[in-house]
Amino acid sequence: MKERITTDRHFNGMAEKFETALYNHTRGRLRLALLTRAIESSIPMQGQPLVDVGAGLGQMAHWASERGHPVTLLEPAEDMLAAARERLAGSDACFHQRDLQSLPDIAPGPWPLMFCHAVLEWLIDPQAAVRLLADQLALGGWLSLMVFNEDALRFSNVVKGNLQKVLDDQLAGFGTRKRLTPISPLRHEEVVRWLEAAGLEVKSITGIRVFHDYLRERDPDEATLERLFELEHRYCQRDPYWRLGRYLHYSVYRPS
Repeated sequence: MKERITTDRHFNGMAEKFETALYNHTRGRLRLALLTRAIESSIPMQGQPLVDVGAGLGQMAHWASERGHPVTLLEPAEDMLAAARERLAGSDACFHQRDLQSLPDIAPGPWPLMFCHAVLEWLIDPQAAVRLLADQLALGGWLSLMVFNEDALRFSNVVKGNLQKVLDDQLAGFGTRKRLTPISPLRHEEVVRWLEAAGLEVKSITGIRVFHDYLRERDPDEATLERLFELEHRYCQRDPYWRLGRYLHYSVYRPS
């Protein structure tokens, strides 16, 4: 059996893969559309300064910047950050080629608004990252947190016929080559436990792509995609569907 990665996974040299293999396909488009809707419906977006930790190609920072938020981006991969700079050209955004653990030194809080999307599942110690984010969040501040859902990974492997893999509980990725199965997929219960232990309150939970990733047709046409988006929106916070979202989004508040 391969040995699993023992360090955090960064995505140096993979900006083009993310752009073409994810965001140019329906799964990436749905992810962004559902995520922005989840944030708008549950977090007060009032132009407050924002730090985007693990900002990737900069789509979410750009979305917030267009809505009047001064944005600071942290992203450890050089080519990812270069793409983010290009996307936010002309804005007053601040860019740092650093990882999540560098936040207290490079862009310390307290931050009234923080984004951390699809980052924790690529860390060896995601619980420590939750504590760090909580320490940098202002009293009365909001954290938009999205994580890769282990339950969805298990279910999708069963659908694909990978039964022994599921029976052996060998779901996490190895962090090798350009594979994109996270090294630390997360369970809802542990995420909530970590957030509460850090003194944070979960105000809203949304499943991101609760249906799409189980379809036989992975890239539906535009008419089908429109209906699918409506279904995703309708059921993304209803039991039991939200629990099978490929990602889980948490709108998190630090009480003042």
